[in-house]
Amino acid sequence: MMVFKGLSAFPITPSDASGRVDTDALRKLLARLVAAKVDSIGLLGSTGSYPYLTRTERRRAIEVAMETARGETPILVGVGALRTDEAVQLAQDAKAAGAAGGLLAPVSYTPLTDDEVFEHFATVARASGLPLWIYDNFSTTHFKFTPALVGRLAQIPGVVAVKSTAPEPELAAADLADMRKVVPAGFSVGYAADWKSVAMLLAGADAWYSVAAGLFPRSCLAIVRAAQAGRADEAWRLDGEMAPLWALCKEFSSLRVMYAAAGLLDICRAEPPRPILPLPEAAQRKIADTLKGLR
Repeated sequence: MMVFKGLSAFPITPSDASGRVDTDALRKLLARLVAAKVDSIGLLGSTGSYPYLTRTERRRAIEVAMETARGETPILVGVGALRTDEAVQLAQDAKAAGAAGGLLAPVSYTPLTDDEVFEHFATVARASGLPLWIYDNFSTTHFKFTPALVGRLAQIPGVVAVKSTAPEPELAAADLADMRKVVPAGFSVGYAADWKSVAMLLAGADAWYSVAAGLFPRSCLAIVRAAQAGRADEAWRLDGEMAPLWALCKEFSSLRVMYAAAGLLDICRAEPPRPILPLPEAAQRKIADTLKGLR
């Protein structure tokens, strides 16, 4: 099995107040990512607001993505849901549409145990036949994957990769080494948290799952290519250019900043799904000023 590598760009999913996907706006966002030649697109990720969309609207988004990618760019699709049977259906939809894989987060209301998450993954993998990514995003699911659980899940046929949250840069090498110890050869280990990802890439992580790449694919791709080529100084320099954006994401949250930036850059006009509110005017001005300084 080929190890999944490189930059995965996670765009927002524009929709109206009723939760209907704005297909024209989504197509415009995705076309920019395909043109930039990102290594994959993470459709319906956390920034893509997957928990707020119905199955019908998720299918609509997948159809637009597959049409736009035209087989040139692999599409990874968020298939997380509260119920296992719903996650199975979403994974089956993604598989039928031709998605390269499913991003499965353990969405929950009642806190889940390790055994419950294991059975959830095993069921979705078995019933859908879709290659699955372990989607570790504690800030949204409040479930933390331990290396031991990742190791168990990696033994399930069809579970092929992990998208974890990057630790602090000084812990990058140790965290990656711990992960490599518990997964088999050919299992892709990648990380999110844009402002921490350069350290993970330089430590040898396979992939960067990036929120910012959903709007700034070329800038993020330049960072990845520099890291892949071993040009550490260049990777850190390019990361430094993005530091003002990283600061905004830490201050206001990546999702809110990306929704605001999409409008300020005149790429598309969209508001986050309620109850999430658009950022106030003062924050919008701060983002606008920062965007002027980015390449």
